[in-house]
Amino acid sequence: MRLFYPYYYFISRLDILLFYIYTVSMNENDEERLNDSYDELCSLIAGVNDAAFLKEFFGCLFTPAERKDFSERWLLVKEIDAGVTQREIAKKYNMSLCKITRGSKELRKENSAFRKMLDISKTKK
Repeated sequence: MRLFYPYYYFISRLDILLFYIYTVSMNENDEERLNDSYDELCSLIAGVNDAAFLKEFFGCLFTPAERKDFSERWLLVKEIDAGVTQREIAKKYNMSLCKITRGSKELRKENSAFRKMLDISKTKK
């Protein structure tokens, strides 16, 4: 049995290497497909001017927990923009300070997408 040990050792190492190469290439392909899908979805949503349809579409696309999560994120961005402190938001909506801080940082970024969306929201009211 000892004579075959190096052979088995080599094969198992080769299998591991091939598996690694396969999974890395699959992950890169998957990532590209996901990015393409994300871009397509954003383009489609940007072209829809029917809020009721988008609400129905989001109801199909996202779970109730996911809808709650992104609704909370938008709510906290609006609260931060209104001048409410992070601690008040955390207490009022039972949110983590980490989530609120992330929203606050995004809002302060130059050319912030949050800021642009808030501006669009304000012009539609």
